[in-house]
Amino acid sequence: MAARSFSILVVDDDPSIRKMVIAALKRDGPAYSFTEASNGRDALDVMRDHLPDVVVLDLMMPMVSGWDVLRERAGDEELRKIPVIVVSANRDPELATAMQGGICAFLPKPFDIGALSALVRSCISSPAPPFPEHPAPQSLPC
Repeated sequence: MAARSFSILVVDDDPSIRKMVIAALKRDGPAYSFTEASNGRDALDVMRDHLPDVVVLDLMMPMVSGWDVLRERAGDEELRKIPVIVVSANRDPELATAMQGGICAFLPKPFDIGALSALVRSCISSPAPPFPEHPAPQSLPC
Protein backbone atom coordinates (compact mmCIF):
# COMPACT_ATOMS: atom_id res chain seq x y z
CA MET A 1 0.00 0.00 0.00
CA ALA A 2 1.44 3.39 -1.00
CA ALA A 3 1.84 6.03 1.67
CA ARG A 4 -0.62 8.92 1.42
CA SER A 5 0.80 12.22 0.22
CA PHE A 6 -0.23 15.28 2.21
CA SER A 7 -0.70 18.65 0.57
CA ILE A 8 0.69 21.78 2.17
CA LEU A 9 -0.09 25.31 1.02
CA VAL A 10 2.69 27.78 1.90
CA VAL A 11 1.51 31.39 1.85
CA ASP A 12 4.03 34.24 2.15
CA ASP A 13 4.77 37.29 0.01
CA ASP A 14 8.51 36.61 0.36
CA PRO A 15 9.52 33.89 -2.15
CA SER A 16 12.70 33.08 -0.19
CA ILE A 17 10.64 32.24 2.92
CA ARG A 18 8.29 30.04 0.87
CA LYS A 19 11.28 28.20 -0.64
CA MET A 20 12.95 27.79 2.77
CA VAL A 21 9.78 26.37 4.37
CA ILE A 22 9.26 23.95 1.49
CA ALA A 23 12.92 22.82 1.45
CA ALA A 24 12.88 22.21 5.20
CA LEU A 25 9.58 20.32 5.19
CA LYS A 26 10.73 18.15 2.25
CA ARG A 27 13.49 16.82 4.52
CA ASP A 28 10.91 15.92 7.14
CA GLY A 29 10.24 12.44 5.81
CA PRO A 30 6.56 12.00 4.94
CA ALA A 31 5.47 12.51 1.37
CA TYR A 32 4.34 16.12 1.09
CA SER A 33 3.21 17.96 -2.00
CA PHE A 34 3.42 21.73 -1.97
CA THR A 35 1.52 24.63 -3.43
CA GLU A 36 2.64 28.22 -3.02
CA ALA A 37 0.74 31.49 -2.85
CA SER A 38 2.24 34.97 -2.60
CA ASN A 39 -0.91 36.69 -1.33
CA GLY A 40 -4.17 35.98 0.42
CA ARG A 41 -6.33 36.07 -2.72
CA ASP A 42 -4.29 33.30 -4.36
CA ALA A 43 -4.26 31.38 -1.07
CA LEU A 44 -8.06 31.44 -0.84
CA ASP A 45 -8.34 30.28 -4.47
CA VAL A 46 -5.99 27.33 -3.79
CA MET A 47 -7.77 26.51 -0.54
CA ARG A 48 -11.15 26.40 -2.30
CA ASP A 49 -9.92 24.51 -5.37
CA HIS A 50 -7.64 21.95 -3.71
CA LEU A 51 -8.53 21.78 0.02
CA PRO A 52 -4.93 21.32 1.23
CA ASP A 53 -4.24 19.24 4.33
CA VAL A 54 -2.41 22.13 6.06
CA VAL A 55 -1.86 25.85 5.37
CA VAL A 56 1.26 27.68 6.58
CA LEU A 57 0.13 31.33 6.51
CA ASP A 58 1.91 34.66 6.89
CA LEU A 59 -0.28 37.52 8.14
CA MET A 60 1.40 40.60 6.69
CA MET A 61 1.04 40.52 2.90
CA PRO A 62 0.02 43.07 0.28
CA MET A 63 -3.31 42.97 -1.56
CA VAL A 64 -5.15 40.43 0.58
CA SER A 65 -3.52 39.84 3.97
CA GLY A 66 -3.39 36.73 6.09
CA TRP A 67 -5.93 38.41 8.38
CA ASP A 68 -8.29 38.62 5.39
CA VAL A 69 -7.73 34.92 4.69
CA LEU A 70 -8.59 34.09 8.30
CA ARG A 71 -11.78 36.19 8.15
CA GLU A 72 -12.95 34.54 4.91
CA ARG A 73 -12.00 31.11 6.25
CA ALA A 74 -14.10 31.72 9.38
CA GLY A 75 -17.20 32.23 7.23
CA ASP A 76 -16.72 29.14 5.05
CA GLU A 77 -17.57 25.74 6.48
CA GLU A 78 -15.25 23.83 4.12
CA LEU A 79 -12.28 26.14 4.63
CA ARG A 80 -12.65 25.97 8.44
CA LYS A 81 -11.80 22.26 8.21
CA ILE A 82 -8.31 23.07 6.89
CA PRO A 83 -5.74 23.41 9.70
CA VAL A 84 -3.83 26.70 9.56
CA ILE A 85 -0.45 27.42 11.12
CA VAL A 86 0.23 31.16 11.30
CA VAL A 87 3.91 32.08 10.87
CA SER A 88 4.42 35.82 11.23
CA ALA A 89 6.48 38.61 12.72
CA ASN A 90 3.13 40.16 13.72
CA ARG A 91 2.46 40.11 17.48
CA ASP A 92 -0.99 41.70 17.22
CA PRO A 93 -3.30 41.14 20.21
CA GLU A 94 -5.86 39.86 17.68
CA LEU A 95 -3.84 36.63 17.54
CA ALA A 96 -5.59 35.39 20.67
CA THR A 97 -8.93 35.83 18.90
CA ALA A 98 -7.56 34.08 15.81
CA MET A 99 -6.42 31.16 17.96
CA GLN A 100 -9.94 30.83 19.35
CA GLY A 101 -11.23 30.86 15.78
CA GLY A 102 -9.57 27.59 14.92
CA ILE A 103 -5.97 28.47 14.16
CA CYS A 104 -3.82 25.50 15.07
CA ALA A 105 -0.72 27.38 16.10
CA PHE A 106 1.26 30.58 15.90
CA LEU A 107 5.00 30.58 15.28
CA PRO A 108 6.72 33.97 15.46
CA LYS A 109 9.28 34.92 12.81
CA PRO A 110 12.09 34.15 12.91
CA PHE A 111 10.95 30.63 13.68
CA ASP A 112 12.53 27.29 14.38
CA ILE A 113 11.98 25.01 11.39
CA GLY A 114 11.93 21.97 13.68
CA ALA A 115 8.97 23.45 15.54
CA LEU A 116 7.19 24.11 12.25
CA SER A 117 7.84 20.52 11.10
CA ALA A 118 6.42 19.17 14.35
CA LEU A 119 3.33 21.36 14.04
CA VAL A 120 2.71 20.25 10.45
CA ARG A 121 2.96 16.60 11.53
CA SER A 122 0.58 17.33 14.41
CA CYS A 123 -1.95 18.96 12.09
CA ILE A 124 -1.84 16.01 9.73
CA SER A 125 -2.15 13.38 12.44
CA SER A 126 -5.01 15.05 14.31
CA PRO A 127 -6.54 17.84 12.25
CA ALA A 128 -9.52 18.41 14.52
CA PRO A 129 -9.07 20.76 17.49
CA PRO A 130 -8.18 20.64 20.25
CA PHE A 131 -4.55 20.00 19.42
CA PRO A 132 -2.39 18.36 22.08
CA GLU A 133 0.16 20.43 23.95
CA HIS A 134 3.19 20.90 21.74
CA PRO A 135 6.73 20.96 23.11
CA ALA A 136 7.82 23.93 20.98
CA PRO A 137 7.92 26.95 23.29
CA GLN A 138 6.92 29.40 20.54
CA SER A 139 3.76 27.52 19.59
CA LEU A 140 0.36 28.19 21.04
CA PRO A 141 -1.91 25.13 20.78
CA CYS A 142 -5.60 25.57 20.06
